Amino acid sequence: MRKEKGFTLIELLIVVAIIGIIAAIAIPNLLNAIDRGKQKRTMADIRSIGTAVESYAVDNNHYPYSYANANATTMATNLAPIYIKTMPTKDGWNNDWHADSNASGSLYTVESYAKDNTNDTTSAGQTTDFNCDITFANGQFYAWPQGTQT
Repeated sequence: MRKEKGFTLIELLIVVAIIGIIAAIAIPNLLNAIDRGKQKRTMADIRSIGTAVESYAVDNNHYPYSYANANATTMATNLAPIYIKTMPTKDGWNNDWHADSNASGSLYTVESYAKDNTNDTTSAGQTTDFNCDITFANGQFYAWPQGTQT
């Protein structure tokens, strides 16, 4: 009588099933955490850009001029490297920023169209969806992810 060492087919199937159940629980949470991190990074970048724009306004008595739906490159010509060393040109989802200011330089907006990169003009206040825009205008957030903001 020969005794072979090893696992039976049933034992292997049970282990594979347990690993599958754990993966089914963990992967959605991981993807959600990655998107949350991208949101937070986007907000931090927008806040940095806003600080640079406000510093520019202190020195020049107006916000930097840009045309409607300009991108970060347009705004960076006025801000970098004096007011911000290296201006981020993409949001957390690798989409371009959208910047706007009026002709008199009294208003400005920096916006990320978020994960779906689609302009959602109806969003205001706290959002619960990764596709909702993040909007920063004149020194404060008007649309942002739900939760505590620091």
